Amino acid sequence: MKFRIERRCLLSGLQQIAGIIEKRSTMPILSHVLIEAMEAENGGEMGISIFGTDLEMSILNRYQADVITPGKLTCPAKKLLEIARELPDGMVEIALQENYWISIEAGKAKFKISGLSPDDFPSPSFLDGGGGSKISIPADILSKLIRKTVFATGENDPRYILNGLLLHTHVTETKQMIRLVATDGHRLVLAEEAVKRHQGSSLEEQVIVPKKALLEIKRLLDEMPVAEGDQEQGPEITFGKSLLTLKYGTARMSSRLLTGNYPNYNQVIPKDNNKHVPVNKSAILGALARVSLLADDKTSLVSTTVGNGQIEFLAKNNLVGEAFESVETSFNGEPFTTIFNAHYLRDLLLAIDDDEIVFEFKDGESACLVREKLGRYLSLLMPLRD
Repeated sequence: MKFRIERRCLLSGLQQIAGIIEKRSTMPILSHVLIEAMEAENGGEMGISIFGTDLEMSILNRYQADVITPGKLTCPAKKLLEIARELPDGMVEIALQENYWISIEAGKAKFKISGLSPDDFPSPSFLDGGGGSKISIPADILSKLIRKTVFATGENDPRYILNGLLLHTHVTETKQMIRLVATDGHRLVLAEEAVKRHQGSSLEEQVIVPKKALLEIKRLLDEMPVAEGDQEQGPEITFGKSLLTLKYGTARMSSRLLTGNYPNYNQVIPKDNNKHVPVNKSAILGALARVSLLADDKTSLVSTTVGNGQIEFLAKNNLVGEAFESVETSFNGEPFTTIFNAHYLRDLLLAIDDDEIVFEFKDGESACLVREKLGRYLSLLMPLRD
C-alpha cells in the first residue's frame, strides 16, 4: 500500500478523530487509526479514508489522495498526528512495508513507525439506508442547539443517564421539530428548531445521546469544510434503538446511545411562575461577574433580591468581604429573595443569544425560568440555600 496526500488534508483528518482515540485502552489497536487507500470506482475519485473508534464512537471521512498501491494500514494515531503537525507543507508519501512498518516521507524528512495488522481493527458501525428514523437539519442550527444545551449536562454523574442529552423529535404547529434537553439536577435547558423529516421516519422519537458524542458532532460541524450543496442540505441524523449516525459531506460519525429513562422534563418546568422580570442580559452578566468575585469559592452563592424596579446581587465571604450591585428592571412587585450559584446562572445567560431576556419567578423558594424573547429556548435554575 502506498499513497501521496497533501499534508493539510492528512492533518485535518487526524485532528477530526483525535478526540475519540483511546489513549489508555486495554486494546492497543484502539490507539491506532485505520487508513485505507482506494482506487477510483464507479465514477468516483481515488483517495483514502481515515477511520477511528473507541467502540462507543466512530468517525470516518474520505480525502483526495494519489493512490499508488491500494490497501490498508493501521498507525499509532497520536504519533502520526504529531508528525503531521511538524511536517512542511506539500505532499506526504505514506507506504506500508513488511511486518506492518510504515514509512512517512515529506520533503527531506523521513520517518519509520510500527503499525499493527489492519485485520484486527474494529469494523465501522453506521446506520445506512433503512433502519431508524432520519432527519436533516442545517449544520449551523444543529451546532447552535448543542452549544445552548450541552453545558448543563452531568459530568460523571452517578445517575449515568444525566451524562447524556435527550434528543426528542416531535410535531408542533404542523412542523417537525428537534428538541435537545439537558439537566444535571441543578439546572435544565431546552432548545428546539424545525427540521426536515425523511419519509418513513417516526413523527416522534426520544433517544439519549452521550455528552461526548454531541461535543464531537459540534466540533466536526464547526471545523469540517464541505461542498456548498452539502452545506445547504445540512447533516443527516439517523437513529435507532442503540445507535446514532450523522452523515455530513464525506464524513460519517456514529455513537452508541444511552439506555434508560430520561427525567420527565415537562413535569419539572413550572407552569405558575407569574412574576415576569425583564432584564438586559449584558447588564446582568456584568453585575454577576463583579459581585461573584467575593462569593465563597466552594459554593459561589449569590443572594438575589428582586422587586421595586431592581435586581440586587449580594455576595459574602467571611474571609474576604462582600460585594453588592443592582440592575434595573421594569418589575415593580413586592421584593423577594432567592439564592443562586453564580456559575450556573452565568452559564445559562451566556447560552442565550438575545440581549433582552425574561426571568420568571413564583417566589424565592421555587425554580426560576429564564427565557429568550425570541427563539425556542428555555432554561430552569433551582435556587440554593444559604
